[in-house]
Amino acid sequence: MHLGRTTLSKFLIQELRGQPGGDHADIAALMVDIAAAIKAISALIAKGALANVLGKLDSENVQGEVQQKLDVLADNAFINTFRLGGLVAGLASEENEDPILLGDRLGLSTNHLAVFDPLDGSSNIDVNVSVGSIFSVLRAPQGRDPELSDFLQPGSQQVAAGYAVYGPSTMLVITVGRGTHGFTLDREVGNFILTHPDISIPEDTHEFAINTSNERFWEPPVQRYIDECKAGHSGMRDKDFNMRWIASMVADIHRILMRGGVFMYPRDTRDPSKPGKLRLMYEANPMGWVVEQAGGFASTGRQRILDIQPDHLHQRVPVIMGSKNEVARVERYHEEYDNGTDQVYNWPLFGERSLFRN
Repeated sequence: MHLGRTTLSKFLIQELRGQPGGDHADIAALMVDIAAAIKAISALIAKGALANVLGKLDSENVQGEVQQKLDVLADNAFINTFRLGGLVAGLASEENEDPILLGDRLGLSTNHLAVFDPLDGSSNIDVNVSVGSIFSVLRAPQGRDPELSDFLQPGSQQVAAGYAVYGPSTMLVITVGRGTHGFTLDREVGNFILTHPDISIPEDTHEFAINTSNERFWEPPVQRYIDECKAGHSGMRDKDFNMRWIASMVADIHRILMRGGVFMYPRDTRDPSKPGKLRLMYEANPMGWVVEQAGGFASTGRQRILDIQPDHLHQRVPVIMGSKNEVARVERYHEEYDNGTDQVYNWPLFGERSLFRN
């Protein structure tokens, strides 16, 4: 392939040819529809204040978060694209409490469901920092309208996933189960062009991304890992680490895909009713699959993210993903802490002979 001339549609035709299943054309067409929505959102973001799309609304989404104007505009861009495309039987997004059923609108195939976060990192919009969109494609039930339970599929059952990052250039990064590939929007011709084929995340890294303002709420295994990173060359890791935090999952994960690192939004003790900050269905699952298809790993610290059976649409989970060996180290620290063999953070008060252990 000549990278500069391979469009998204051409790539999908070639990539899906010969794969098991009979819905290759549907998946390719659906991905092109998703790309159309992303191009529309990219144009709105590029205009910014000139198009009067910045600022907050007097409304909240189902998560209880204040909505930005662009949150709603981006959500509508995806919904309208899926309605017109006629290729999904139903969709669900961060901005809507319940799934939206579309049915067989144009006599076309509706073999799939779409789940998406229309605008990730929207708090960055007003300061002109990179934001993104995240999407996941699942198979729909056959012969009937989908129900809520049909959306609750583990990430391992995704048939396509990816994200767009709206930065100096707009990039679309996707997987259909055969690696992770990046496309850059050529605004002059209106096409996404393959520029980053077969993205590979280094197994080791010297960079981590975490919101350190939450440090007082972290569990000991996370505190242990970050303390080691901060100790740098003088500590047990014998190398210096850099910390980066953009406050947009898409932007932080995109940087890790390009040069390695580990992204962490772990469980904390601030609100016991919320085991994590990020949503499983339309953030952790699609980003986790993209990362794993690039040779990385995605975990809660105690479980592979893609193996989790969802129990509700807006379920939250801890997220630790990126360079394989670093994620494995964080998992090991969780295991050691949970079984009492962590000699760093299993303090005597909570040791085997304390009042708190049998």
